[in-house]
Amino acid sequence: MDEKKLQAFLGQFVTDMGASMSGVMTNIGHKLGLYKLMAGAGPLTPAELALKTGIHQRYVLEWLNNQAAGGYVTYDPIERTYELPEEHAMVLANEASPVFMAPGLETVASMWLDEDLILNAFRSGKGIGWHEHHPRLFCGVEAFFKTGYRAHLTTEWIPALEGVEEKLRAGAKVADVGCGHGASTIIMAQMYPNSSFWGFDFHDKSIEVARQRASEVGVADRVRFEVAAAKDFPGSDYDLVCFMDCLHDLGDPVGAAKHTREVLAADGTMLLVEPFAGNNVEDNLNPVGRLFYAGSTAICTPNSLSQEVGLGLGAQAGFSRLNHVMSQAGFSRFRRATQTPFNLILEARP
Repeated sequence: MDEKKLQAFLGQFVTDMGASMSGVMTNIGHKLGLYKLMAGAGPLTPAELALKTGIHQRYVLEWLNNQAAGGYVTYDPIERTYELPEEHAMVLANEASPVFMAPGLETVASMWLDEDLILNAFRSGKGIGWHEHHPRLFCGVEAFFKTGYRAHLTTEWIPALEGVEEKLRAGAKVADVGCGHGASTIIMAQMYPNSSFWGFDFHDKSIEVARQRASEVGVADRVRFEVAAAKDFPGSDYDLVCFMDCLHDLGDPVGAAKHTREVLAADGTMLLVEPFAGNNVEDNLNPVGRLFYAGSTAICTPNSLSQEVGLGLGAQAGFSRLNHVMSQAGFSRFRRATQTPFNLILEARP
């Protein structure tokens, strides 16, 4: 027994346990608006923050100490004040920030709430349909991915596709498959008002939310949301068909890609946004891979196994496996258009 290794791993486990418990504290801080009130406010005492929020001071003090222990806020032991650094506010408080992440913890909360479902899936080998998950998952996934879509979709990802942005500006026909609450569809519709958009998802409750979102921001005149599966969504002659962080969730991604090839216009494009991953397990043994492997185990792979074929690509499929899927579907051109630390952006053409 190597005592140093034991103590090091024990320290790692205590750190992870503290991070897990503190995730609840972070979610509370987000939902109560504590981070927003601290952003740009400079050093604050617990009494001052409690007065700003109307929250009981004793709870505020304990919460602040947790946040200081985790390095989320800074503590001045002389003045006994707490401050949210500007850089941290970009992640925790600023909803317009390209790195705003706080609401994504709803996904983590849903995984704990679905623990019994996941345990049963492990034991039985059966899948878990998207609709079977706790509703907090749907909002968490929307919030987590929306930040990236807002920051990159129309500024980097679409411009990286060959000739696509010009079509969208002139007026194109676009399908967004597996659209969920419609975040990506709506962002595209806002940027390209001359184009027409269809969002498809097999989860009817998500489609209801997507329609509401479109109405709220005034794009319902050019966006339609319909309940449909990835292998048989309606329409034809699409200039662009998007699969945003969802192809790996499908039971039959090859069948979905084949259907997409059939409904694309002759010079149409398929856009795949997938979680960032290398081709080998050892390439993904890092914090990003850890996050996505966990989500894949509890959410993505079970969803695939709940459907016909049940290929189970997983959220860390990597370019090689995705390229194999697209080749089986009959796409002759498939390339990596660009990437971010969290995403692979892939372009396919018939």
